[in-house]
Amino acid sequence: MPKKEMLLSVVIPIFNEEPTIGNVIKRLKATLQKSCLRYELIVVDDCSADRSLEISRNHNVRVYSFKQHMGKGYALRAGFRKAKGDIVATIDSDGSHRPEELPFLLEPILRDQADFVIGSRFLNHKPVSAKKFNAIGVRLFNALIKVFTRAGVTDSQSGYRTMKSEILVALNLVSVGYEIESEMLVKTARRGFRVKEVPISFEQRTYGRSRLDPMVDGFKILLSIILAYMKG
Repeated sequence: MPKKEMLLSVVIPIFNEEPTIGNVIKRLKATLQKSCLRYELIVVDDCSADRSLEISRNHNVRVYSFKQHMGKGYALRAGFRKAKGDIVATIDSDGSHRPEELPFLLEPILRDQADFVIGSRFLNHKPVSAKKFNAIGVRLFNALIKVFTRAGVTDSQSGYRTMKSEILVALNLVSVGYEIESEMLVKTARRGFRVKEVPISFEQRTYGRSRLDPMVDGFKILLSIILAYMKG
């Protein structure tokens, strides 16, 4: 399909991201307007208690909201069901990912060099500052995924991704939390889709704190990798 006829869906899950969501949407629009792709931005609000929902609605994008907090995985799955694009992208809403780098994640798919592209924080020449516990956890998950699927990746937990829509049709995703990243990767690789990584920048959250619990969510991620492999 010619590039100008393709539709890109960008799914953005949010939960109390009032300081950043407006800026992320503006930068995504500015970046995509320079491309030849048609696009839609889909914001899924996971019952935010701040002005995240209001701000998103003021930016002329498709917005869906939950009446109770459900989790990142649940929000992404809801966004995927609403997406109409030939290519689907995901990006975190806390400002840690640069919208200007989205074309780098799209290029391997547009050139038919990959079906599923992950933006890796660890392929960049600039070192990523991360908590030691989290960094060790990511390496553990990477290694386990490689054993199960032979997919050698450096950042299996990255939320910055692009994929052909046919992947989402093929997968039966069930995750409700942060473990959705691992589930998607394992099931994608198990089905023989081509997985590729590209380097991205990464800026640590400068306000609030991460809602990921290293112990609780770490266990859920580990379990999701095993179950995704077993159930294929």
